[in-house]
Amino acid sequence: MAITDKKISKETALYIYKKLLLPRRIEERMLMLLRQNKISKWFSGIGQEAVGVGVTLSSEPEDYILPMHRNLGVFTSRNVPLYPLFCQLFGKADGFTEGRDRSFHFGIPDHKIIGMISHLAAMMPVADGLALAKKLKQENGVAFSFCGDGATSEGDFHEALNLAAVWKLPVVFIIENNGYGLSTPTSEQYACEHLSDRAKGYGMHGFNIDGNNIFEVMETVGKARELALKGEPVLIEAKTFRMRGHEEASGTHYVPDILFENWAEKDPIHRFEQYLEAEGLFTTEDFEKITKEVDASFKEDLNKALKAADPVFNEERELNRVYAPEPYTLPEHKDGVTYEHRFVDAIQASLRQTFEEDSSYLIMGQDVAEYGGVFKITEGFLDQFGKDRVRNTPIIESGALGAAMGLALEGFKPVVEMQFADFISCGFNQIVNNIAKSHYRWAPPLNITIRAPHGGGVGAGPFHSQSVEGWFMQIPGLKVVVPGTVEDAMNLLYSSLYDPNPVLFFEHKKLYRSLKAQIPDKANYESLGKAKIRREGTDATIITYGMGLQWAMEYADRYAKNDISIEVLDLRTLLPLDKEAIRNTVQKTGKVLLLQEPSLTLGPLSEISAIISEECFEWLDAPVIRCASKDIPIPHDKNLENGFMADSKLEEQLDKLLKY
Repeated sequence: MAITDKKISKETALYIYKKLLLPRRIEERMLMLLRQNKISKWFSGIGQEAVGVGVTLSSEPEDYILPMHRNLGVFTSRNVPLYPLFCQLFGKADGFTEGRDRSFHFGIPDHKIIGMISHLAAMMPVADGLALAKKLKQENGVAFSFCGDGATSEGDFHEALNLAAVWKLPVVFIIENNGYGLSTPTSEQYACEHLSDRAKGYGMHGFNIDGNNIFEVMETVGKARELALKGEPVLIEAKTFRMRGHEEASGTHYVPDILFENWAEKDPIHRFEQYLEAEGLFTTEDFEKITKEVDASFKEDLNKALKAADPVFNEERELNRVYAPEPYTLPEHKDGVTYEHRFVDAIQASLRQTFEEDSSYLIMGQDVAEYGGVFKITEGFLDQFGKDRVRNTPIIESGALGAAMGLALEGFKPVVEMQFADFISCGFNQIVNNIAKSHYRWAPPLNITIRAPHGGGVGAGPFHSQSVEGWFMQIPGLKVVVPGTVEDAMNLLYSSLYDPNPVLFFEHKKLYRSLKAQIPDKANYESLGKAKIRREGTDATIITYGMGLQWAMEYADRYAKNDISIEVLDLRTLLPLDKEAIRNTVQKTGKVLLLQEPSLTLGPLSEISAIISEECFEWLDAPVIRCASKDIPIPHDKNLENGFMADSKLEEQLDKLLKY
């Protein structure tokens, strides 16, 4: 079966053949090791080598590639060192993630390879961010992002394609359509004739190709790269087939035998060998000799990796890997004049100051450009900083967050504005599984700041008033900041922006224009994770944050008139927590009320209660009392909302504590 009528040199033919053969021979060896119980799992790409190898050979060194499970050929064709690669695949200490992750869940920035996570299509918006970075830097680089046919049903697939088309990004998406999403055939996955036809709906170029024809793959990818560099993104559907199961344990019983017979004839290596023989370039004896050379090329590294050391748990090392260290140098400035700021003014001023100091910052989100954001935080930013740095996005929370990760990998410092904190649920996976975990696993620090207007008291109802900060407290790698004063709104945002780790910054909507204070007109950096005593007291402590601080200060003033001394501890940052400050105030007063706006069950301060119970029990003179909003969705009507809010029970709960 001829795969092309073109002529190539013997040298080029040998080069391509070895690139195709190497991942096949490695995989066949891996299957033997699996049967010998020397490795625990394997996702086979046998039969699909022409796609990964063809894309890689048609890319340039400056191009990014975002592969999937069955793209071993991407790594071998990019000349990734085999010993650490094998160690990674075996879960050894010398692997790229040092045993923190497995398989192809890793990246190698030096080789411009950004690895996958298990959540399919999640890396496609990341490719958009990498492509945007290349475009902003005016570099001739393209991002090639792989997915399978199953992933094309995921939201991230559609968000990524749409964003690439709208922003005219240099990105090429490759669908490896091997007929099955694990065991589900394509007939049960989509109703269109070709997945590549979906490109039309997004205003993109779409190509449907024979993914087992190395020449067709390389030629199409070459054309796609040229189009992408002109700002015309491309979707390629490569029809192929996997000759093994989704992974070896799943088997292939669900696949009709006739399919294996038909696709065996289309095997990409077998077809290429037929071409080489027909052209008189190589013989069967030559193929046998080349195979022995290829086997010898990885044998030593493979055996060394099999004997390599397994990871050893070291608590200090692992904990130190979760967060990148704070910046060593920061812009120097003198405090300016002091004048009255509203909460919203402080946030805007801090954001503007940072953008003026460092051109690597950019902000993206819904309506942040001409409109200035729904709360007008970025009003005037478009005129001052330009469209490259102030970017409207479609309504794609997940797509925008994924793109932020790609930008951060290229050294930018993206700020993503969630129009309302409630909508952050649409981007949850990108935050908790992609952005939060990547530095611990393999990535450089990701300086990403996610701004989220939250909180009730404004009659906005159950989808625009939630306080969801507690959702993220159990996710290592994130920092969660919730200011409760005007000065903190300015300084903690500034600190969040300069912190090299991903930070979620929650801004209370009711405080935007109701809270005012005299503060300097320049923000100052401070380490995140430090609580503050806002009011000294001796009889009891209220531990709180955000809007709760305003309630606590009001009631502390009220009780002071009756000679009751209430201490108020403002946490300011929920992750990481200032445990020392918590212990100190408990030891001082012996009575604690935990005040939060979120609902009671599993609210943020439940963790504080556990800390006090475990570490401060001997200092307590009363049970820890919690005051939180009701365990119902936050209602719209003001009377209902007032009854829902935590402050409606504050006096009752505080009295209960003081009388104990």
